[in-house]
Amino acid sequence: MYPLEIPVGPFVFRAREAGPKAGPLALLLHGFPQSSAEWKAQLAALGAAGIRAVAPDQRGYSPGARPDGVSAYHIDHLVADVLGMADALGAERFHLVGHDWGAIVAWHVAARHPDRLRSLTIVSVPHPNAFARALDPASGTDQPERSTYISGFKQPGAEDAMGEAFLRMAFGASGLAGHDVEDHVRVLSEPGAMRAGLDWYRAYDFFGQHAARIQVPTLFVWSTGDPALGRDGAEWTAEYVDAPYRFVVIEDGPHWLPETHAGALNSLLLEHLAAHR
Repeated sequence: MYPLEIPVGPFVFRAREAGPKAGPLALLLHGFPQSSAEWKAQLAALGAAGIRAVAPDQRGYSPGARPDGVSAYHIDHLVADVLGMADALGAERFHLVGHDWGAIVAWHVAARHPDRLRSLTIVSVPHPNAFARALDPASGTDQPERSTYISGFKQPGAEDAMGEAFLRMAFGASGLAGHDVEDHVRVLSEPGAMRAGLDWYRAYDFFGQHAARIQVPTLFVWSTGDPALGRDGAEWTAEYVDAPYRFVVIEDGPHWLPETHAGALNSLLLEHLAAHR
């Protein structure tokens, strides 16, 4: 199931891999409460196209990279993990793909280290500055209401109420039933994994963790049916990208586009990566 282990400093990240090892590298970063399994369809498509596609279980999700303490999940560490993985895989430059929390990390990697990226693909989450702008109650958007769950996730002990039954119910109610639910449940049920996943929320300042403008060719895919992320922040993202930029809207899709709309996303992703090899 995990054919690859990636050593980064004191940690070891387990990862799924497809495609030739000599191909250009694409790293795919998953979100919460998911795992690298969300990228199975993309791994297959990218690998078949000659790209070395690698999807790690990120910090806290890999048993060998699950440190204690909220500060261990600061965005600086998450960005460093991505660069460390690319280094360990021998890639000076690489394609970066992120969904949900993986998208937030990917935005920050691109903002801080544009020289390392061939291309950036973002699924669902706006640029951090656009998201912070939409979260501001003075903006008049519906994003503050959509994001009320974040304060609950940040509460100490929130992980105690988020067991296997909760995850299955949440996935089923939000449109992911029939996909890789059990893979995600298995990973988040490992000792300390749910706590670590919520520590990402606890360590991040959604209002103040701004990012530089993006200088990397960027594809941003968002869905009108995403209950957590509204249109305003998605549309404002264009204002923070100073590079070739494509914004694609998928009508009525849920938050889980890599799994529920794999065919559409694969086509967009393959076209984007081919244009920026």
